[in-house]
Amino acid sequence: MPAREPIFNLPRAVTLSAGVMIVMQIVLSLLPASTGLNVFLTLAMIPARYTGAASELPGGYVSAVTSFVTYMVVHGGWLHLTVNVLWMLAFGTAVARRVSIAGFFQFSILCGIAGALAHLVLHWGEVSPMVGASAAISGQMAAALRFIFFARGGPHGEAPDFAHVPLAPLSETLRDGKVMGFIAFWLILNVYFGITGASFGSGPSDEIAWEAHIGGFVCGFLTFGYFDSVRPAPDASQMR
Repeated sequence: MPAREPIFNLPRAVTLSAGVMIVMQIVLSLLPASTGLNVFLTLAMIPARYTGAASELPGGYVSAVTSFVTYMVVHGGWLHLTVNVLWMLAFGTAVARRVSIAGFFQFSILCGIAGALAHLVLHWGEVSPMVGASAAISGQMAAALRFIFFARGGPHGEAPDFAHVPLAPLSETLRDGKVMGFIAFWLILNVYFGITGASFGSGPSDEIAWEAHIGGFVCGFLTFGYFDSVRPAPDASQMR
């Protein structure tokens, strides 16, 4: 009998990332309210930490360093988490098939840090916490734009093989109408979030951190070439 294909054939890096975020959300929901809030704030990115309030906030000066990464594993609620996991399944999966597990996490963390820095600069001194993996996933989306629109389908209408299509140069990506249309739509959507104050809930930590999205996106778009393991096939005319 032929082997059955798994229903969810996800890269291990994506599965691990989603698992960590889901487990963290479960843990926070099971902790006593005061303890859960303390853990939440310890892990969250809070701009006020860098304007003299670090010692007064949960986590102290240690969190002033670690929260650039830890804010990505906590979310404002199950809806926020679900949206990010689905977003990662859509774009992170394509990226994870092209890089090692370590490369996927290094790239995602780099984009997340870039998003945190963008948020920090534009919300300097604010006490509202920022959480969620959306900046890192925005970077994954930006990376995917450099190859998903350039992939060709198989000979019998098969789905494109995103894992092996060469990465398009930045100049070519920026000249592609489909890519630029997607980026324009995404930017307009984020500006809308910023203008309307759209959120996943009623609390300040539930507001959509659109500035972090853009910071992560720009980082992913510019740096994915350093992580991508797919290389163009040699030119046959030069193989003599």
